[in-house]
Amino acid sequence: MKFHPDTIAVQSIRSYGADWVQVGEDRLTHSVVIASNGVRFDWHCKRFEDLTFEHFEQLAAQKPELVIFGSGLRLRFPPANLTRALIEQQIGLETMDTQAACRTYNVLAGEGRQVAVALLIEA
Repeated sequence: MKFHPDTIAVQSIRSYGADWVQVGEDRLTHSVVIASNGVRFDWHCKRFEDLTFEHFEQLAAQKPELVIFGSGLRLRFPPANLTRALIEQQIGLETMDTQAACRTYNVLAGEGRQVAVALLIEA
């Protein structure tokens, strides 16, 4: 039997810590959105309490089938009125702590799913 290493054709999260994630060679210490279609952009939100409707509009504009929201070091659900843009476009939303969100994104992106992960990284 010959073994082959798994290769992921999309950008993936290589490692993470309490206040950072590493995507490729880039170690990021700020909130970020990563999509399986290759899009990556800074998500300008420093604290959970600072989340706005516009933050979730940015996610809906990517048109994924699913958004994974990494809410920081602990599980926190965003208020429903903030996620209206996702609901209106019938885009799924899963909330989990940021480290679980990293792992879940890698699995789904590796399977070829149209997924985006929004990682809240609080200083």
